[in-house]
Amino acid sequence: MKGLLIDDDELYARTLQRSLARRGIETEIASNAHNALLLARASLPDFALVDLKLGEDSGLSLIQPLREIRADMRILLVTGYASVATAVESIKRGADDYLPKPASLSTILGALGVEQKPESAEPEETMTPLYRLEWEHIQQALAETDGNISAAARLLGMHRRSLQRKLLKRPGPERRQIDE
Repeated sequence: MKGLLIDDDELYARTLQRSLARRGIETEIASNAHNALLLARASLPDFALVDLKLGEDSGLSLIQPLREIRADMRILLVTGYASVATAVESIKRGADDYLPKPASLSTILGALGVEQKPESAEPEETMTPLYRLEWEHIQQALAETDGNISAAARLLGMHRRSLQRKLLKRPGPERRQIDE
């Protein structure tokens, strides 16, 4: 199964892409409507996970063109701004499902009709933990500011010392064992 993740939140899209890859589902990411349609025409995905707000664009406007590219494509609209009005509008336009963000991996897989493994001794795989997302977000801010901690702190809207303290708490396997 292959899919297309259409979301302008690069961190969310990459995290979801990794979670789906662990389940054997390959995906491509598009951050705007134009690139999404180009990728959809080139790869003919089995499903598209479309964010409602794509910068200046609306994910609602992508539903019909995606249907024209592949009529049997599963189209899931996801949004951090869930409302009854947009849910109804997305279904009227042809979306297969409407999910509020952050949607768990099991919710997304269920909406895609992917058979999930029965409960086992292992805990259910979830999306990336919040402390890991925070770490990746901080790293992205540092990369954008060429490692300047003061500039990264301003970009993140936090005090420089708070950022320095967070950087000392690098997440890793040893921390995960303590937290859980």
